[in-house]
Amino acid sequence: MTLDTTPLDTTPLDLDALARLTGLELMQAVGRGDVPPPGIAVTLGMMPVEIDEGVCTFELSPDERMTNPLGTIHGGVAATILDSCMGCAVHTTLAPGVGYTTAQLNVHYLRAMSPGMGTVRATGTVLHRGRTQATAEGRLWSADGKLIAHATTTCLILGS
Repeated sequence: MTLDTTPLDTTPLDLDALARLTGLELMQAVGRGDVPPPGIAVTLGMMPVEIDEGVCTFELSPDERMTNPLGTIHGGVAATILDSCMGCAVHTTLAPGVGYTTAQLNVHYLRAMSPGMGTVRATGTVLHRGRTQATAEGRLWSADGKLIAHATTTCLILGS
């Protein structure tokens, strides 16, 4: 197995223009391909497929690059897609120039993922959006509708 070592697009982004977008506008721009996805999304092949205020859904197809020594998909992949969908759901509620960071992440694993199992889908939904923090929940589903893992997060709101 060989890893893709193609360099990421390094075209400079107009950060001033991006800072004028709401979180929802920025996430929708990423979803449309107007703004390049973050490196972690490229690394895992993770794509946003649904974006609305307070809700964000990502998909990815687990493969051999993501396995642990047992041959199943490393639990960090589930944690990453859940952290991403929940954090991005929070991001969709933010005003221009306001950011967030994950302060707490709790993941409950119910079943293993395996290479070739098909596309998995994670949806994050904001439960509470306050002035300085937000909470969200996420659920990760297999292509055949089985719940793989669920999670909660607390995000700190930065620059509000």
